[in-house]
Amino acid sequence: MEGVQDEQLLSLGLAIVIDSGSGRERKLKRKRREEFKPLDTNGVSEGNIYSLLEMREIMLKKEKMTPEISTGEDGKGLRLIHLLLVAATSLDEDNLDSAVDNLSELYQNVSLIGDSVQRVAAYFADGLVARLLTRRSPFHSMIMKEPAPEDEFLAYMELYKVSPYYQFAHFTANQSIMESFEREEKNNNRSLHVVDLDVAYGFQWPSLMQSLSDKANSGNRVSLRITGFGKSLEELEETEARLVGFAKTFRNLIFEFHGMLRSNSGLKSITKRKNETVVVNSVFYLNSLCNFTHISETLKSIHNLNPSLVIMVEQEGGRSPRTFLSRFMEFLHYYAAMFDSLDDFLPLDSLQRLQIEKNHLGKEIKRLMDFDKDEENSPKYERMETWKGRMESHGFSGRHLSSKSIIQAKLLLKINSHYCPIQFGGENGGFTSFEREEGNAISLAWQDKCLITASAWQCARGR
Repeated sequence: MEGVQDEQLLSLGLAIVIDSGSGRERKLKRKRREEFKPLDTNGVSEGNIYSLLEMREIMLKKEKMTPEISTGEDGKGLRLIHLLLVAATSLDEDNLDSAVDNLSELYQNVSLIGDSVQRVAAYFADGLVARLLTRRSPFHSMIMKEPAPEDEFLAYMELYKVSPYYQFAHFTANQSIMESFEREEKNNNRSLHVVDLDVAYGFQWPSLMQSLSDKANSGNRVSLRITGFGKSLEELEETEARLVGFAKTFRNLIFEFHGMLRSNSGLKSITKRKNETVVVNSVFYLNSLCNFTHISETLKSIHNLNPSLVIMVEQEGGRSPRTFLSRFMEFLHYYAAMFDSLDDFLPLDSLQRLQIEKNHLGKEIKRLMDFDKDEENSPKYERMETWKGRMESHGFSGRHLSSKSIIQAKLLLKINSHYCPIQFGGENGGFTSFEREEGNAISLAWQDKCLITASAWQCARGR
């Protein structure tokens, strides 16, 4: 009976973070060739650049056609991967003509509405073309054009609804935050302060509000204060309105939200109130800093804040990529798994899937590819063991995740199961979840590819 109640609560938590939202499909405007003169083609002939981009235009027009039959069964998928690797290698070695030839052939064989290999290869091809062109080229800005904020939001929301990817990160983090609050409940004046290093759209926090409200009563209310860092004032204001509106549905919850723009001094300006439980939430943030110096400064600032808990969730890498080619192969392996997993939730002709891939996953791929040749400051997904070493060297020690976190992960995967078997600790198809670091971390994987890892930390000194 308890298991059924847990599943119902988890389902409720999933339901309340998703609102209906509405959006409009944006029509892609095709710009005439003459609008792009004079050209900056990075040493490649204008004719070859035009030919390459014409191939790309033809590929994009397939989006309005009937979805294509899977190419993976006859070996064409392997051919696409080979072309991508050859193009990336040629680009890395400044053999630009070879890169253009391979990218042209790619555009003739990929599709945004094909199988998962065709689709992911299309976005990686775009990323490589953007890297081929200089940033002064108007072609570069055309390929790297950002989706409208409303389209990006809808794509994020759709991925949140259909896949356990973000849900796993948020619910695992929230479980650890609740347990940290409960450990100090006798001394914290029933006050919780969450410092969220990347609050994004705030989807993580409604379920935490629900959990805190379940513990409170009208005569003994709980206080939740969120200091959320974001990339723009507009996004922070929209997130605040969303969370404040939801918090008003709980009479026994006192809620405050303070939005702050990301800056090097942001964490240093945070003030702690007497006896409140302070938790730092770092979900998909530290990887985005790229530079180890910036990561180190952030970890030092977190340690100076002396929080009761630091919860970290990051994308998982399979190696320690140090060159463009090693990073390219790591990202290709990672996003191939992400695109493949969507086929378990959405049909090939799904506009929902196209929206997710074009305005969220595809945007990420192109951003990761289009980076300066300063490898030290390039984005990379790293192993959990690398993060463990960094956290320990900055004065943190791992904290054991409770059995409740493990049970919750199993429930979450069960709720999100579709066509492929969902397993915990297994090795076969579908999503799997398993413990790491002697119970101090838990990972989510698609088949044999580990996607994200959540871990909990506390200050090793002065606690």
